[in-house]
Amino acid sequence: MDQTQESLPVAHESALVPPVPIDEYVHQLAKKARASSNRLASLSSAVKDRALREMADQLEAASDAILEANMKDIEAFEAKGGEAAVADRLRLTPARISDMANGLREIAALPDPVGETLKMWARPNGMKVGRVRVPIGVIGIIYESRPNVTADAAALCLKSGNACILRGGSEAIESNKAIAAVLREAAEKTGIPPDAMTLIDRTEREVVLELLKQDQFIDLMI
Repeated sequence: MDQTQESLPVAHESALVPPVPIDEYVHQLAKKARASSNRLASLSSAVKDRALREMADQLEAASDAILEANMKDIEAFEAKGGEAAVADRLRLTPARISDMANGLREIAALPDPVGETLKMWARPNGMKVGRVRVPIGVIGIIYESRPNVTADAAALCLKSGNACILRGGSEAIESNKAIAAVLREAAEKTGIPPDAMTLIDRTEREVVLELLKQDQFIDLMI
């Protein structure tokens, strides 16, 4: 065989596949989150709290990988001449990851709000009417350069029985992807539906506009 031909580089097949259009990408994420929310809303407190504790443990276990991802964000941000104050908000440390994990454990220890009766009264005909807390459904959350918000938002939504779609700032994209991957894997291991916690891993500005159009799947945007 011709040695020259053997040495020619071969393009990887995935490199030839164009990215999914933004509208289709966002639509599919929202649709999957809606499907997961229906199951998530009926999970017991024990399952949700076990998931939160596992998520906390795995965050600490993956500390080195998360810090490595965070350093990529820091280096990219500083290379662009980013402000020092913003870089500090973006920066993670072992202590900050520990604080994130402890925050998840504190949320797990809170009473489950789902099913809580806020008020109950009786009608003249004897019928009892009450106000009871129920999950909202799917919550979309847009935030900026603090990676810890990824863990905080996901945990609060899980505790309240809501699926979430998270869109962090582009400056923290590698950190957020690392954190979200750990949280999602830990949650799924303990019985949380797939796609109950979804991170948007594309940084185009058009993603936000498409996200706001998904009102058939997303019940609340923050």
